Amino acid sequence: MKKNMSLTKVAMPERDPKERSTNFEEVAMGYTEEMALEEAARCLSCKNMPCVSGCPVNVKIPEFIALVQEGKFIEAYEKIKETNSLPAICGRVCPQENQCEGKCVRGIKGQPVGIGRLERFCADYAMTHGYESKQEIVKNGRKVAIIGSGPAGLSCAGDMAKKGYDVTIFEAFHVAGGVLQYGIPQFRLPKELVNAEIKGLEKMGVKIEKNMVIGKIFSLEELKQDGYEAIFIGSGAGLPSFMHIPGENLNGVYSANEFLTRINLMKAYKFPEYDTPIKPYHTVAVVGGGNVAMDAARCAKRLGAEKVYIIYRRSEEEMPARLEEVHHAKEEGIIFKFLNNPAAIVGDDNGWVKGMEIIKQELGEPDASGRRRPVPVEGSNYILDVETVIIAIGQSPNPLIRHTTPGLECQKWGGIIVNEETMESSKENVYAGGDTVTGAATVILAMGAGKKAAAAIDEKLSSK
Repeated sequence: MKKNMSLTKVAMPERDPKERSTNFEEVAMGYTEEMALEEAARCLSCKNMPCVSGCPVNVKIPEFIALVQEGKFIEAYEKIKETNSLPAICGRVCPQENQCEGKCVRGIKGQPVGIGRLERFCADYAMTHGYESKQEIVKNGRKVAIIGSGPAGLSCAGDMAKKGYDVTIFEAFHVAGGVLQYGIPQFRLPKELVNAEIKGLEKMGVKIEKNMVIGKIFSLEELKQDGYEAIFIGSGAGLPSFMHIPGENLNGVYSANEFLTRINLMKAYKFPEYDTPIKPYHTVAVVGGGNVAMDAARCAKRLGAEKVYIIYRRSEEEMPARLEEVHHAKEEGIIFKFLNNPAAIVGDDNGWVKGMEIIKQELGEPDASGRRRPVPVEGSNYILDVETVIIAIGQSPNPLIRHTTPGLECQKWGGIIVNEETMESSKENVYAGGDTVTGAATVILAMGAGKKAAAAIDEKLSSK
């Protein structure tokens, strides 16, 4: 196939910003077959494959793209599935610009190959055509428990099932999927896709026990007594962080976790079809500069807010959110207030939010993260009129498991300490990965941890 030497990616069709900001339909509409063939032709099939080294689950990128070039879309999907259990999800929410595409040679003198877009295309093509992978699994009769059905847990479960283990996932919520269900909005990640990926694991024999709060219903020791030879903890980071400023306990203040869970998992955007109302508001301030902040702001806009502000204490250059998410938020009318930091949330006589006191910032010397530290500008305080405040400044692991598991060593901030090579914790045959180890990070990094743990568990149990 003739190479496409265009310096730019084939554009992804998107819904009009004015139209999409009023509904929860998926923003990016995906490639057609013709677009996929055109973009795949931009790949140079590098012998040293730098893109693969940038992928936390080591997808065989040049190989699957070569199959796309030949129009073998199902075979390309199967090639991705060899190392990635959730391609439809990763193709949508992975920060490819910092991972596989960040290593792409085509990015030196132009835009990298649209690896994520092609991965999404292959997964969507397989689903649209009703294709199901047929894998012959030889059971070995050994039991493994997975705590949490987010990206880390699903990835570990998929790899363990392929190796023949009887895998049971214990999920605290009434729906499987973890952050993929409660955290990422429908317009970025349709829940139908998440459910389809999970059903694929169930067809491989993975059992999912819902409404199972491990640490309350069962302890890790009780799971071991029930015959589970290894346990993987992938319970995520669901404990929200707050700023500890005056007014955070006012009515109308949400953590981003609660706000997004109400909307995504409990379907507040479909009220009254689903009985989860969110009080109407006109002006909203979202504090933070990550992807969660972008999601919360864009959801607030879709629920009818006239003005939605992103309040971020550093400049745009330091903001950790994906460029694509920032771009989409700006298109949809989100107002960015950089170098601004809340000092207090102001309430009315009835205990509801009526404004936010903000102090302007300037950038000083870099801090431990490498980003320049924001410094308050004396006398720059002002009041921003808002009715709702959403705090999106990070999450940490829920302390339940560590408080009910004697001998499980953890960081001061709550993350489980593991051997980075095997993901095994201080408790023998108890492994952990994803946000419960690193704090809030990306879907694909969590999947990579689950995959690494699965390989280590298999190696250890197989040697017995």
